Amino acid sequence: MIKYLLQGFMLGLAYVAPIGMQNLYVINTAIDKSKLRAYQVALTTIFFDISLALACFFGVGALMEKLPILKLGVLLVGSIAVLYIGIQLIISKVDNHEKVDVNKSMIQVILTCFLITWANPQALIDGSLLLGGVKASLTPEAGSIFIIGVCIASMSWFLGLTTMVSIFKNSFNEKVIKIINVVCGVIIIYYGLKLGYSFVQAII
Repeated sequence: MIKYLLQGFMLGLAYVAPIGMQNLYVINTAIDKSKLRAYQVALTTIFFDISLALACFFGVGALMEKLPILKLGVLLVGSIAVLYIGIQLIISKVDNHEKVDVNKSMIQVILTCFLITWANPQALIDGSLLLGGVKASLTPEAGSIFIIGVCIASMSWFLGLTTMVSIFKNSFNEKVIKIINVVCGVIIIYYGLKLGYSFVQAII
């Protein structure tokens, strides 16, 4: 079962690490605000990120257990979509000049973290296809261990990102972000291929 925990951790990192609105908010707060506020933002982001991951994993997974045809559809569409996400990460240009307003009260921080996670249609679609698709390829026992790994990855990433940016504020440039995105893109492509293989096995 350690294998599934590690797989969940690796996919969780690859899913959360690419520089999007969540990471921009965490990075900009760590650069411009106190460590206390930076970690408040990180922990709030973790809460909403994990809640979304659980909803995508178990919500789509529950439907697929009742509808085998949906399982096949998610595996196929998920494989194509995940491969596309990974390729786009590798070839996309990086622009870290985009700024997110970090001058907010704690209530505004919570609302912002919720909106950039749960009100992001792309995150909902990607999460459902990626995590729901992976769940379709695992046994219930393996799936439970896998999603724990995903949750650990979310906590590790956002807390680690906050710490690293706070320490190395002046070194976090576009080149570093591009390397992160390429590595994550390769990992996501690997899982896209795995979903495709699971689809082929299911129809044979």
